[in-house]
Amino acid sequence: MDIGVLLPTGTAQWGPADDPRELVDLGRLAERSGFSSLFVNDSLVSPRIEALSMLAALAPATGTVTLGTAALMPFLRRPVQAAQALASIDLLSGGRLTVAVGAGFPGRFGRPLYTLSELPWDRRFARLDETVSLWRALWDGADAFHGEILRFDGIPPTTRPFRADGPPVWLGGATPAALARTGLMYDGWLPYPPDPADYASGLRDIRRAAADAGRAAEDITPAVFVSVRIDDDIEGGRRALEGYARATYGMPLEELEKIQAVVTGSADQVRQRLGEYVTAGVRHIVVRLGALGLSSQRDQLERVADLIPAVRGAAARASFAPGS
Repeated sequence: MDIGVLLPTGTAQWGPADDPRELVDLGRLAERSGFSSLFVNDSLVSPRIEALSMLAALAPATGTVTLGTAALMPFLRRPVQAAQALASIDLLSGGRLTVAVGAGFPGRFGRPLYTLSELPWDRRFARLDETVSLWRALWDGADAFHGEILRFDGIPPTTRPFRADGPPVWLGGATPAALARTGLMYDGWLPYPPDPADYASGLRDIRRAAADAGRAAEDITPAVFVSVRIDDDIEGGRRALEGYARATYGMPLEELEKIQAVVTGSADQVRQRLGEYVTAGVRHIVVRLGALGLSSQRDQLERVADLIPAVRGAAARASFAPGS
């Protein structure tokens, strides 16, 4: 059971006096506190430390944690150059990179970014899958790639990753098509469903698709992305998350929690809710800390770290339960 944390790389999560270089220190603190992964998100919607730049800074500053994206949007980068950048981070980290990818969303969080990238919105999922296939081919030493959308000949030698097969690539999506594609070709699944029952249902569909493709269930890491706020009670946590949701997304909490997993309350209440995702099959939780300002982020990180043994214990019990 892995429990990771999303670093607050967006300026909306910083206080007026915060120094973004403190993010590296926050990553080190997370590693010392028992978190097994550090994730960063990727966007052009609001100012932030660029995702791959942040991971490159964390690579030499940490020693054991997985470094991941939640989620990288490959269409924002030239595909061959992105393959080299990702391989470089995998090298610098000694093989600790995990790349969760997505194709963007309708509305202001996705479609306008395609205009900035000078790429068509149509066939974005096919482009995403081909981009990942191209990366894997380049990491394996290919000098050409011929897909339906991406076609390259005479590719010069590119940087090879630390691991012979390259970093694992996860998909962040929960539509029926995304579930099928995850089972067919991805190494992990990183959605954020508000209802753990929907996670369990989606994971079953992924495993059926994987079996149909001749893959084992163990080939796919079941992960989840969830916003967490530990407070004295649920109402206190919700008040804090209301400010977080408006600062980060420009929407009220009640709208955000319709589309994203959000957990708040006392430590026991948060532990119980995370345990429901564990029971649903999750084996890697990526926690986004629902706090504004790096000092408050550190406080929440330490509170969540106290729950790590209990959540891992719940995973151990679920793994040995009848029918698991």
